[in-house]
Amino acid sequence: MIAVFAAAVALALAGRLGEGYALVVYPPWRVEISLLLFVLALAAAFCAAYLGVRLVSHTLDLPAQVRAFRDRRKREQAQTALASALQCYFEGRYARAEKEATLAWEAGAAPGIAALVAARAAHQMREYERRGQWLERAAATGESLHAARLLTQAELALDERDFIGARDALRSMHGTGPRHIATARMQLRAERGAQNWEEVLRLAALLAKRGALAPAIAEEHRVQAHIELLARESGDRASIEARLRRIPSADLVHPRVAAAAARRAAALGEAALGRDLIERSLGAEWNAALIVLYGDIEKLETVKRQAEARARIERAERWLREHAEDPLLLATLGRLCMAAELWGKAQNYLEASLSFGSSRTAHLELARLAEREGRVAEAQKHFRSAGELP
Repeated sequence: MIAVFAAAVALALAGRLGEGYALVVYPPWRVEISLLLFVLALAAAFCAAYLGVRLVSHTLDLPAQVRAFRDRRKREQAQTALASALQCYFEGRYARAEKEATLAWEAGAAPGIAALVAARAAHQMREYERRGQWLERAAATGESLHAARLLTQAELALDERDFIGARDALRSMHGTGPRHIATARMQLRAERGAQNWEEVLRLAALLAKRGALAPAIAEEHRVQAHIELLARESGDRASIEARLRRIPSADLVHPRVAAAAARRAAALGEAALGRDLIERSLGAEWNAALIVLYGDIEKLETVKRQAEARARIERAERWLREHAEDPLLLATLGRLCMAAELWGKAQNYLEASLSFGSSRTAHLELARLAEREGRVAEAQKHFRSAGELP
């Protein structure tokens, strides 16, 4: 306020001291005014003209400003609808999520993302026709959402157990860009469902190498793949040996893989190969199921069965030094002695097995042995005991 008053006083003094004047002539009029008043009038006129021009310009721009305001408000509403659609989807309110995503799509706020959210919501409500329509709308938005659309399509196909469709979508995605961990995991699930076991092996090894799959889960995938591939081999020794050479040694000694390989070899009449596989696995890890399988040579011819049984007895008796109280090992030795027609030795092993733990196998073998020797009552007793076991 002091500065304003000082300026006013200075201006008044300058007006008194100033001797200049301005002459305005417009015939027949003639106006003479001080120079200071003329300058002030000129400044006022300029300000008035400037304000007038701004007012006219603002008036002319008003329709464009209104349109811009409406567009901005529409975009804000669309963004709000998209955010609400995402929130409703994560909250499990799928009908509301699809409705909000529809509003966002119609308003043009990230229409591709809105279409994908609506497709997922429709899928959760099992509205598969609407889901397909939304996926088509997402595809129409351009290539920027190509990967997101294919990943969504694959995930929804997996949820519907359409493994072939999921696999095709993921392969299309990998053909147009880099392979990511998440998509590789999904492809592993799809290939497993489609029973493409060679690809399962490759993907499990890839994910385990990158640390994206727990070692136990990766091992389970590999073991199942090896078992399924062994089951597919044709009926000749060369094919199964070729398959065994392709299995890493660490996987080949796994009890389940060794059991599957031994059964396949036995089905082909290669009892010695099956024996070798089981022995290698048991040398790496003692396993009760393999011990039981080790005594299964019933399908061989009599001469071959006796020779194979004697070879297995020799090996199993060496294991007995470390596992003298294992009832399954003793029962297996009893079965092998039965196959080798060593009746007395078979009875001793079977009775020793029962002394450490009851098993259906030992009772059944003792019942058969008693029947063979005409001890009917004892045979019935063992058959009854075997039937009572769980």
